[in-house]
Amino acid sequence: MKLLLLLFLCVVGTLAQVEYDDYEGEAKKEPKATVDPRGHRPVSRGRETYSSGPAAPPPVSGASRYRGRPTAAPVGKVKVEKEEYPESGGCTHMSEKMGVLCPTGCELKKTIQKQERNVKPTVDQLKRSVDELTQSTNSIYGYVMDMTAEVAQRQRVTEGNGMLVGQYTDSLETQHAYVKDAVDVTFPQNIKILQAVLEKIREKIQRLEKAVTTQRAKCQAPCKVSCPIPVVSGKECEEIFRKGGEDSQMYLIRPDPLSMPYKVYCDQTSQKGGWVVIQSRMDGSVDFGRRWDDYRRGFGNIAFDVGKGHCETPGEYWLGNDRISQITKMGPTELLVEMEDWSGSKVYAQYEQFTVQGEATNYILAVGRYSGTAGNTFLDGATELFGENRTMTIHNGMMFSTYDRDHDKWIPGDPSKQCSKEDGGGWWYNRCHACNPNGRYYRGGAYTKYMAKHGTDDGIVWMNWKGSWYSLKSISMKIRPFFKS
Repeated sequence: MKLLLLLFLCVVGTLAQVEYDDYEGEAKKEPKATVDPRGHRPVSRGRETYSSGPAAPPPVSGASRYRGRPTAAPVGKVKVEKEEYPESGGCTHMSEKMGVLCPTGCELKKTIQKQERNVKPTVDQLKRSVDELTQSTNSIYGYVMDMTAEVAQRQRVTEGNGMLVGQYTDSLETQHAYVKDAVDVTFPQNIKILQAVLEKIREKIQRLEKAVTTQRAKCQAPCKVSCPIPVVSGKECEEIFRKGGEDSQMYLIRPDPLSMPYKVYCDQTSQKGGWVVIQSRMDGSVDFGRRWDDYRRGFGNIAFDVGKGHCETPGEYWLGNDRISQITKMGPTELLVEMEDWSGSKVYAQYEQFTVQGEATNYILAVGRYSGTAGNTFLDGATELFGENRTMTIHNGMMFSTYDRDHDKWIPGDPSKQCSKEDGGGWWYNRCHACNPNGRYYRGGAYTKYMAKHGTDDGIVWMNWKGSWYSLKSISMKIRPFFKS
């Protein structure tokens, strides 16, 4: 590109020189007016200088300057006449003083004019080529600028794509690490856990299969009811007795026609019968140190068969506070408590009034009109004690307490001062008791504080008969409707 531009400038310079000179067609024009060659002398800053030597030829062009050593100017004014130099067509100077005729360049002009016809078409063609090249150059420049802008745009897009690819790469690496951790660690751990669960399920299935096999073996023969329930039933045992159920055994009673019937043991022999047994202790086979909900629902074994075909032997059980409360609310109710020591002696305590309120009041106890041989612990407390020590053992008017629901009078709110927790079972404790029918079962009767779990009299105690450190062999509580004689 630079070479073409340099060539173009050279041609333009040559054309300018050609245009400056005269062409052949201009040779016939009128000769120009004669011009004094000294009139083209460069303007000097100083005055003209003179030389004593021979006269120097006049300057040919404006670029010449005077030479030689300057001399002093002649004194006075010297009149110099103007000489005329004939012009010979601009090719030679015709002055004799010049010595010879000097060529002025006419031959060069002619030579250039002769070559003009060959050079000018070539120059014109070259100009056209230069113009075309200029246009092509401009087009190419525009194309290059567009390409540069497009490259920059694509570079920005590429950088954006690079950032996006980097983000995707980071996300992919994170997901790959998570998947690798899951495959290498989590999955094997989960598989081991599932394998352990599967083994446990297999064991349970095997136990179930064994139980099914055992049950099938038992069911090969017709099933026999070992403890059939008599057909006669009623609201309570008194009604069953009047209907003909005079044998002491297990029956179904239904105090409320809107509720389901349930099993009880009916004592139909003591004091003319009709008693619903609500509590029974006889061999220590049932644990009475239970929670509130157990005492509310009831627990234990109602009765069992000793080989006579009927469940006529009572077991150890608590009927349930809800059921006891329901029966006592049906009407006036009396209570009979029978007990036996380890020597076979028997006593009883009877109360003509016995009522247990609902759970909303924590099953408050109310008794009245004692009679019997065991001693009135419910109303009088422990008669071997005196003053406040005795009154704090009275059970009448107390709320029911278990080790998880403390309602006694012994420092309420103090978990270390709970009668039920120390005395082994649920009961209507005060601070704490004169009787403890639901206490721990000790064989042999006498026991000591060193045998007790908390060092307290936690046995089956009736203090007004055997004192604090004697645990009875058996005791039962029974209720029936009270009728005035």
